[in-house]
Amino acid sequence: MARILVVEDNALNIKLFCDLLAAHGHETEAVTDSRDAIDAARAFRPDLVITDIQLPHVSGLELMGLLRNDPDLKAVPIMAVTAYSAQGDDERIRAAGAQAYVSKPISVAKFAATVDELLAASACEPERKAGAAADAETPIEAGQDIAPGGGIDPEPSFG
Repeated sequence: MARILVVEDNALNIKLFCDLLAAHGHETEAVTDSRDAIDAARAFRPDLVITDIQLPHVSGLELMGLLRNDPDLKAVPIMAVTAYSAQGDDERIRAAGAQAYVSKPISVAKFAATVDELLAASACEPERKAGAAADAETPIEAGQDIAPGGGIDPEPSFG
């Protein structure tokens, strides 16, 4: 069982992400205000952070920078989630510190698989356990399960 921090301002997406992660045996902590994310991460000590990119107050990109600059959190893998995917986003999001990102609407199966891959990669890296930055890269393709405004798309893509 992994501890996963979910930073998302949409209540439907939080419920869906946390329910999906719990169904796969993970413990979750949800943060709706990105200004509280670093303190929540320090207290929760997650094995993975999943963050939306489009957040009020502190953007997901800024949050990733804060995580990477924190000595206690810099090695925690990050999976970014965004409703807006444009050319160059992959490079920009990875440069900010994410090991993977998915575009909404996302495939539930690919979301779960990416979480598993990131957790497996970080568990295999000795420097992760020693507190150094994880270098795992897990590309992902967008699917069709979570509608941009939240909730499940009526025609899901399972992979």
